[in-house]
Amino acid sequence: MAAPRISTFTNERARARFASLYERLFAKLWPADHISVDVPTSWGTTRVYRSGAATGLPLVLLPGAGGNALMWHGYVARLGATHPVIAVDPVGEPGASTQDRPLPDGREAAAWLEALLDGLALDRVHLVGCSYGGWVALQHALHTAPPHSVGASGRVVGMTLVEPGGFGDPGVRFIAWAIAGGLAGLGPRWFRRRAARWLTNATLLDDDVMSLAVAVAGFRRRMPLAGTIADADLGAITTPTLALFGARSPLHDSTKAAARVASLMPSGRSEVVDGTGHDLVMSHPDRVADRVLAFAGRGHRGR
Repeated sequence: MAAPRISTFTNERARARFASLYERLFAKLWPADHISVDVPTSWGTTRVYRSGAATGLPLVLLPGAGGNALMWHGYVARLGATHPVIAVDPVGEPGASTQDRPLPDGREAAAWLEALLDGLALDRVHLVGCSYGGWVALQHALHTAPPHSVGASGRVVGMTLVEPGGFGDPGVRFIAWAIAGGLAGLGPRWFRRRAARWLTNATLLDDDVMSLAVAVAGFRRRMPLAGTIADADLGAITTPTLALFGARSPLHDSTKAAARVASLMPSGRSEVVDGTGHDLVMSHPDRVADRVLAFAGRGHRGR
């Protein structure tokens, strides 16, 4: 078996092209009131963007595979009105972070996230994970949180997961959906808007974020597969968790996934949203933000 490798751009020109465009888009889209922080870890330096309220339970935002903090630009002002917000460019994904060491499996991904929270000196947080970011949050709860009675474990007092990985292996249907979306993202605006309806992929409607599609094509992502989490492992996660699934998701059977959360996770709740799929975080931002604030607020009061 080949040794794990780190994610990287194909060459320096591809890296510089992406970095320049990412910086311009960030300056255009991100709320002005923020600070950038680079946190050293054993896996590389992780960039985070801190904004929002000065007090309250911090919300740590984890993007999906191939994504970065920019995917949350439409959420920051709303969430930041009542919470400190920390949006992450994960190591191994295209963003402003750098990777020095491979992340071969879920245990290592959990250790990276714990090191990041350590570096930020955060003792209580609520994780918000989308897609692959949701899988990383689950891995953190599984491998890092101490054995505990039902309720908050360790520093993570709650998690809101939006279409999280871990409830179905990425099969042909999901891979085809992702490839079709990637190809559509390279097309003209009128075509992307039609493709967004055909593919149930509202991400294609965000002209600014989609302008990164060509630049991201020069990035070689080498991260562990977000495979299905076993029933016993889900049962071991006691952190209060709200999982939101899109009814038309190509990644998993959303009804079954929601049932697994509710029946297996001691403090798990779930919701299936009609009329959307794996693009839930983009297609229903108000609904997702409402759920995050309500669930995080409940955890904050409980402490």
